[in-house]
Amino acid sequence: MCQTCGCTATPEASHTGVRIEVMQDLLSANNQVAAHNREHFDEHGVLAINLMSSPGAGKTALLEATIVALRDRYRIAVIEGDLETDNDAARIRAHGVPAIQITTGTACHLDASLVHRALHGLPLAGLDLLFIENVGNLVCPAGFDLGQHRNVTLLSVTEGDDKPAKYPVIFRASDLVVLSKADLLDVLEDFDPARAAAALRALGGDTPMIHSAARRAPALGPWLDWLERELCAFRPVARGMRSMIASAAGA
Repeated sequence: MCQTCGCTATPEASHTGVRIEVMQDLLSANNQVAAHNREHFDEHGVLAINLMSSPGAGKTALLEATIVALRDRYRIAVIEGDLETDNDAARIRAHGVPAIQITTGTACHLDASLVHRALHGLPLAGLDLLFIENVGNLVCPAGFDLGQHRNVTLLSVTEGDDKPAKYPVIFRASDLVVLSKADLLDVLEDFDPARAAAALRALGGDTPMIHSAARRAPALGPWLDWLERELCAFRPVARGMRSMIASAAGA
């Protein structure tokens, strides 16, 4: 599907080492741009969060509810990633928040260069929080650094509770897992949050999992508390980074 991450490489190419070489070159170039993006975020004191999930897990709905809850306290912007349409960016803009839509065509993930170009359309100096909503995919987005400070992965209760076991790379890369659409748990007998949490723990990390419901019965307390803690932890670090950047520029 995606020509930019090597996921279309044939088994024959993998055996010859071509795929490994391609991935090394791609990731090296991407990581350089990602580091540059992070410098921009640090310089402006913007906490950047990469939001990942399978399609339809509720990323945009969570962002809409988050904006409504926090827009009077924090300045928020969103970068939206999809193969086609600007539907999600339009939903975000309807809440009075700047949103840049990236349409990737056939690419199944965002990369640092795409995010870098989008940053030129955002008022970074006037932001506190930037959400990057990645393309719906539980595989490739985990492999590409965008310059973000935190990775958040949504696991919808309409999916299987074994997703962390089936897609370990993206869940291992996560700083937080949000169990979305939790208001549906009463009518979904085949999803057990305890099994999902056990599958996450079995990956060997201590990534927290919280519940959220963004639509019919908004329940965002744990999610909003996590964001507050991350912002409080980030701000002193960001001030230190700005001082370092200013000192280096004046040297």
